[in-house]
Amino acid sequence: MELLEGKTALITGAARGIGKAIALRFAAEGANIAFTDLVIDETGKLTETEIAECGVKAKGYASNAADFGQTQEVVKQVIADFGSIDILVNNAGITKDKLMLRMTEQDWDAVLNVNLKSAFNFINAVLPTMMRQRGGSIINMSSVVGVHGNAGQANYSASKAGLIALAKSVAQEVGSRGIRANAIAPGFIDTAMTAVIPEDMRKEWVNRIPLRRAGSVDDIANVATFLASDMSAYVTGQVIQIDGGMNM
Repeated sequence: MELLEGKTALITGAARGIGKAIALRFAAEGANIAFTDLVIDETGKLTETEIAECGVKAKGYASNAADFGQTQEVVKQVIADFGSIDILVNNAGITKDKLMLRMTEQDWDAVLNVNLKSAFNFINAVLPTMMRQRGGSIINMSSVVGVHGNAGQANYSASKAGLIALAKSVAQEVGSRGIRANAIAPGFIDTAMTAVIPEDMRKEWVNRIPLRRAGSVDDIANVATFLASDMSAYVTGQVIQIDGGMNM
């Protein structure tokens, strides 16, 4: 039996990157997949097709995750289309890196809204359904910089730290209803975002990692699958760092 057979997962910001990898891994384990992105363009349509090729139902929804009203509407539509939501992955995120002295209010607000407020929006929208079902798994995609901070990323680090506290608080509030909430904190992961880093800087970072390599999107997807499945039925309120030992 597949680990997520018969379940429906809703993943935000999943047209590409880590979100897409999680969607494909969940689909390979039998989950039907609803995903959101700011727009569902050719890339989003291709992702939808790739997911469906796993033999599951798949649909992408254009939605601004930072907009409370849009989130309520898209969650209603997902429930109408799929019948339930068993797994929520709050993956939507952006960066606007600057030193604090140069960071603008707009830089701060944009990152906090997309990275943190969006998670509030979606958790608020899916909880009534999960509570009626008396079960569900919520996964917030945080970061190691949400654990220890990072120069030039005060807004991003604050948003990712907030996702950890949000998961822990939700875990305490709704655990009695069989709903679990956890956070994943990736370290240095090979993505389009890190591909532009100069090679000498990349080597320096990798040399600080005990496993001596960057992580892959599949490394993240594997842990997300564990947290989404019944294999982690007694795991809630936790932060799992996927960083090759970089932040012990």
